[in-house]
Amino acid sequence: RLFARFLLNFLGFIFWGTAAALAFGGVRWILMCKDYGYLFQEFFLSLPGCLAVAAAIILLPTGVLAISVSAKCSRYKQGTLMYLLLVLLCLEMSLAVLAQIYSIWMASELKSSIGYLVYYYNGTHSQAPGNSTMDVVQRKLQCCGAQNYTDWLKETAGSWHLPAEKAYVPESCCKEEYSHCRGDLGHLEQFFQEGCLKKLEDQLHFVMLYMFWCCIVVSVLELLAGVSNGILMRHQPFHNLRFL
Repeated sequence: RLFARFLLNFLGFIFWGTAAALAFGGVRWILMCKDYGYLFQEFFLSLPGCLAVAAAIILLPTGVLAISVSAKCSRYKQGTLMYLLLVLLCLEMSLAVLAQIYSIWMASELKSSIGYLVYYYNGTHSQAPGNSTMDVVQRKLQCCGAQNYTDWLKETAGSWHLPAEKAYVPESCCKEEYSHCRGDLGHLEQFFQEGCLKKLEDQLHFVMLYMFWCCIVVSVLELLAGVSNGILMRHQPFHNLRFL
């Protein structure tokens, strides 16, 4: 029983730290959805981030309750703590599953979205639909094309109505320090050569993997807290726990 009290008190403080970690992942995901939401049409894209923030908010009072119960047992506090742990466990398992599903789904969605933007990019009309989106992606990620800059060599000759020897990349591929850059292939050092697809996939995969492992770790800690709370509840008279 003494060890259960100590463990519950310790976990209470740990819950505050894990709340900050989950909130960071959730906010990071929501911001990424805001930055790159134009690549996807689905309105539920930010759902994992919202779940992570919700779990982080609930973790704060859960940590307070865990510390309070470890100091002085109260049947109402113990029951409330058990309910909160159950809600959190459901939230985090849902988030972990969503993180895995989104990682797979978004990889294929990104490939088709970026490929579409490159294919329909119109070099002769800078304001053509889709142009601004691809330009924004390339400037933000400091990349060029889908796989790499050579994607533009395949497209510019046909869609921009240029001879193959005069093909070039969009100016949004240019590095900021080269203000005179016009995407001329004779000056490869003036523009980014890495593709946008891999950079986007790496960013999205990192955030999803981060939230997945946060959920797994926090769920294990919550199970430990539930077991510790259950040990302390065993010492309460049965009629005091009827409210559960």
